[in-house]
Amino acid sequence: MPNILMIDDDVKLCRLVTEYLAAMGFSVDCAHTGPDGLRQVNGGAYDAVILDVMLPGMDGFEVLKQIRLASQVPVLMLTALGDESDRIVGLEMGADDYLPKTFSTRELLARLRAVTRRGRISASAMTDNESDGVRVRALHLDPAARRAWLGDRTLPLTALEFDLLLCLARAAGRVLDRDRLLDEVAGRNYDVFDRSIDVHISSIRRKLGDDPKNPSYIKTVRSVGYVLVTQAEDVA
Repeated sequence: MPNILMIDDDVKLCRLVTEYLAAMGFSVDCAHTGPDGLRQVNGGAYDAVILDVMLPGMDGFEVLKQIRLASQVPVLMLTALGDESDRIVGLEMGADDYLPKTFSTRELLARLRAVTRRGRISASAMTDNESDGVRVRALHLDPAARRAWLGDRTLPLTALEFDLLLCLARAAGRVLDRDRLLDEVAGRNYDVFDRSIDVHISSIRRKLGDDPKNPSYIKTVRSVGYVLVTQAEDVA
């Protein structure tokens, strides 16, 4: 039974979501302020967090920032309808997905299943010949431990960022389009924020130390997708 934490000051909404998700096989805890939510994240074992942007005591962005200092738990952010800036900021700060505040329960369920499934799939897909992980130049990814290093430096990747980088690393030298990346890391079958993959790739590049104008690892293939290059000189 996936264990979910919902951090939202709308008590009625929390109650409705809890009842709906419980019927779908989820266990849901709720917190109604930023500080209380952060304490519960730090004190519990959750498969995902539903996090509202507008919270008393500490806004959702600050809560997300504090969560990412110690945990890579998938975070689904709730944003005001049509507020693109909130979505971009949340994704750049490490949120795994977003949902407008006027969401349908069916879409919430689909997105939660996607983010909670990623960790289980990544662990179960580990095979014997990957016991040493995946290596591309100085980049090393360990799918079993879900950790990544560049040289001797640990990369602080979110769950979705790790899956994106692992997907690119396993296909190193081959271009993967955006739809393929979405299918591989999220198994999504619904409309998504069309800049989400680009924002996550930008975040990965920043953590790798890649210059987006002259990248040494992740190259953009215009109008197609991305490729993890196997040699620095492969990048134009």
